[in-house]
Amino acid sequence: MAILKAFKGIRPVKDKAKLIASKPYDVLTSEEARELVKGNEYSFLHVVKPEIDLPPEVDHYSPEVYEKGRENFCKMFNQGLFFKDQKDYLYIYAQTMNGKRQVGLVGCAGVADYMNGIIKKHELTRADKEEDRKNHIRVSNMDAEPVFFAYPDVKEISDIIDEITAKECEYDFVSEDGVRHSFWVINDDDKIEELVNLFSKIPYTYVADGHHRTAAAALVGDERKKKNPHHTGKEPYNFFMAVHFPSSQLTIFDYNRVIKDLNGLSEDEFLKALGENFLIHEKTEEYKPEMLHTFGLYLNKKWYSLTARPGTFDENDPIDVLDVSILYKHVLKPMLNIVDLRTDKRIDFVGGIRGLGELKKRVDSGEMKAAFALYPVSMEQLMKIADSGSIMPPKTTWFEPKLRSGLVVYSLE
Repeated sequence: MAILKAFKGIRPVKDKAKLIASKPYDVLTSEEARELVKGNEYSFLHVVKPEIDLPPEVDHYSPEVYEKGRENFCKMFNQGLFFKDQKDYLYIYAQTMNGKRQVGLVGCAGVADYMNGIIKKHELTRADKEEDRKNHIRVSNMDAEPVFFAYPDVKEISDIIDEITAKECEYDFVSEDGVRHSFWVINDDDKIEELVNLFSKIPYTYVADGHHRTAAAALVGDERKKKNPHHTGKEPYNFFMAVHFPSSQLTIFDYNRVIKDLNGLSEDEFLKALGENFLIHEKTEEYKPEMLHTFGLYLNKKWYSLTARPGTFDENDPIDVLDVSILYKHVLKPMLNIVDLRTDKRIDFVGGIRGLGELKKRVDSGEMKAAFALYPVSMEQLMKIADSGSIMPPKTTWFEPKLRSGLVVYSLE
């Protein structure tokens, strides 16, 4: 059963929370982050993307970068921008985007749960990205950014959260992207105990977003366990920080594909070959897929709808039935010779939050030859795949809104 543990959070002072809270490290390039922090010395990007405070030629994976992140955080703490709660608390983090609200319970998850499969994943991780996050944790000795988990809805947990969030919150602000962020501290011992007990009856939790951070935190914890001859299981390294959301509240956006070339095919040849596995209709305006197994194609200033023909997927196979699998199996691999989605430079991925206009822009500019718009995966599909022990193809899910970093930090000291 799932572990939820209260902890002594390190948090920003109230009047600086909005300035400190930043986008997570992995949604910005270093150049974008450098631009974003101009005029804001408080941004938590100085901690989670510390290369922005070093010369551009510095290797982002060098020891100097990780030391700079620790130095920046210590400086902010010593300046009084952060303080540490004196008791173990749980926290609530709510986000409201386009009128829709998701409310997460912030607490520590267990390293043992990750190792034992209680925390379920649906994506593979890359060793280099894992090592990067592990080094951040090793050097800073903290979880600077929470991971994003989902759990099956539990009415009793929701009722307690509703009761607490009806009261005044600790932080409340709207970020530059229009998302409202609200944060509460649960300092009632009885409520904390009740939530921990209720959580312990949940059989599994699910990594929604942040597979690399989750793996890194768990692997560093396991690494420290193996090095400690006096290990008890209560040490801080046995846990890592997560925001747990009821699965019904989460929104998965489409994760679209843009292609550099047609692998030697003319446009007519490409469309004809597509017709073997898809019903194709030319559209007079941009086309956003309306249901599973439909796709939008943008090619030479025209939009098309594609509908997968019967027999192109297996309804009983949780991976084969995914639209990303259908596209890969019938288009990307056989027609375009794009085999490894993780490394092939002829394909790129665009989160649905950017809209179809971003796909059109990248094709019309000549940077890309074609774009595919996909229908988003559902939380039910994600959880079914994780439950089956299967792994989704790369770049299948895009969650919004993203968690802001810097609202609470978990120390391993």
